[in-house]
Amino acid sequence: MNWALIRKHGPTVFGLILLVGALYVVQREFRNLSVAEVGVALEATPVRQLWIAGGWTLIAYAVLTIYDRLGSVYAGKPISYLRTSLASFCAYTLAHNLGFAAVSGAAVRYRFYAAWGLTPVEIAKVIAFTSLTFGLGGFALGGLVLFLEPSVLPWVGEGEAIPAWAAQAVGVAMWVIVAAYVVLSRVLPHFKVFGHQIDLPGFRMALAQVALASVDVAVTAAIFYCLLPEAPGLTFWKFLGIYIAAYTAGLAASVPGGLGVFDGFILLSLEPYLPSAQVIGAVLLFRLFYYIVPLFLAGGLFAAFELGQRRSSLGRLQAETRVTGALEVPVLSGLAGLGGVVLLFVGALPARATGIAQWGGEWAALASQFAASIVGSLLLVVSYGMLRRLRIAWWAGLFLLGNGVAILAVRGDPWWVAAAYLGTGLFLAAMRHAFYRDARLTGEPLTGARVFSLAAGVICGLTLATVAYHGRFSTAAWWEVVLESGAPEPLRFAVGAAVALLLFAAFRLLRPARIRAEDYDESAQARLMALGARVPGHADGVVFADGGKAGFAFRQLEGVWVADGDPAGTPEARINAIWRFRDLCDAAGVAPAFAGVGRHMLRAYEQAGMATVTMPNGMVMALAGDQDPKAVLRLLATGAAGD
Repeated sequence: MNWALIRKHGPTVFGLILLVGALYVVQREFRNLSVAEVGVALEATPVRQLWIAGGWTLIAYAVLTIYDRLGSVYAGKPISYLRTSLASFCAYTLAHNLGFAAVSGAAVRYRFYAAWGLTPVEIAKVIAFTSLTFGLGGFALGGLVLFLEPSVLPWVGEGEAIPAWAAQAVGVAMWVIVAAYVVLSRVLPHFKVFGHQIDLPGFRMALAQVALASVDVAVTAAIFYCLLPEAPGLTFWKFLGIYIAAYTAGLAASVPGGLGVFDGFILLSLEPYLPSAQVIGAVLLFRLFYYIVPLFLAGGLFAAFELGQRRSSLGRLQAETRVTGALEVPVLSGLAGLGGVVLLFVGALPARATGIAQWGGEWAALASQFAASIVGSLLLVVSYGMLRRLRIAWWAGLFLLGNGVAILAVRGDPWWVAAAYLGTGLFLAAMRHAFYRDARLTGEPLTGARVFSLAAGVICGLTLATVAYHGRFSTAAWWEVVLESGAPEPLRFAVGAAVALLLFAAFRLLRPARIRAEDYDESAQARLMALGARVPGHADGVVFADGGKAGFAFRQLEGVWVADGDPAGTPEARINAIWRFRDLCDAAGVAPAFAGVGRHMLRAYEQAGMATVTMPNGMVMALAGDQDPKAVLRLLATGAAGD
């Protein structure tokens, strides 16, 4: 059994399985549900409940901010509460919404704490502390609920797939883990695991972690619970168990905000208590309070922080900082993906009569319905390309966001919704320099496979346009046509297949161009010398970027390829070279590492998903998060001795 392959792709496959299962649950509930019913459920929500939900949201984020304050104390570098609250709010909000691996709370925290003088080791301690604290709360409350109310979860209980005693045993195990952590903090504050020293925070701090995290989880669940109408038998205690399980499933799926997985689990679990329309209405309001509104607030705060950091150095800003100084690109990618999700569901809502629609004619009003869901689907795919910093994704993102503005204007939706898309588009336009990578469509010759993808995209687009402009289904989203039992089977199949092929073609064309290393021969060595790069006595290959404007040599070791120092060359090409090397290593199934890097390039490595570590001898390394730097050094020494 190939454990390396399972470790690399297992989480992704597991997440996809969860997502597919959740989508099945959601579409099953939507078959007999109308948008009007959801609208009625939303309108029936008392204003008092909305105010209470807003209050619980403030308390929830206030509790989260304490995580970072305690984390900085644990790291031995106490930061003021005002600063830690800013870092915590932005980190948790962006991580909650975006969900991409490149935009974790760790990356956001690194940006803040590095600016405030913390070393990478100290920042790592803060991140580890906050992550562990959140997990302790889930284990403490989740274990208690599983032990006392195991049948609250689907498929658990008498006559179900999972007996109640099994769930209770899991609950006890969760409590044993929490108790063991607290006890170890008292009796064994320092110990080693696989050669790494682990420093526990101490008995009082451990108790504070468990209590704080439990309050956080309970308060967050209270936001959702107060938005639900009263339901016989649904106590807060039972709902708490449902919420923890749903949130855990969303985290395991690794999709932005647990989208689809969290919602599907909630729908399935609350089915015995409430109608689907009321549950979906509460889900939408919960996402508005806990996800969307804080996202825009955090985006504004983060932008203000960046402007404050750069104000004194705008005149001497280097290209490395412009490209990698912050998380603008991942944030833009997440906003584009969020915009795609919104457009997917906008297509199912009725349009209003507007002057633009009357001027454009009936065809424009009808097309806006179907087009909204198509543009939304494409935005989701393009957001992936934006995350990979592809030039073509930048152009496609601008085009699709512009389409979104036009669609919303034709439909007569609220002006502020269109303004959000316009603002995202303007933000994206201003970040042109941050998208510098070639896609397979533009960076490689047009092979038969790429011609097929292009042709499939064009044909599917024409097919969907035909459906949009004709017949009674022109006022529906594409997914409504597929799920509509009254639609002709050939039409449902044609639309579903066309959308699937269109998205598949777009995904294939929006992948980064394949990378090939060059031989380390005399010609390559001469080019490296001309760039000012290191020219080691022995290397296994060379990576050049942007037509030879930057490059470096590297060694191929067991499980890891190690670059010799920073890429040398022009500033933007150096950044591109790092990403090219990472892609090359991903394709080869090995981990990337850079040995002996300069501190001026640390942000570039962090942006590419690598951690930077200062070794005892003063050398700085950049490597994948699960790599042991000492092991890499031993491999380098062994390889050098064998040369």
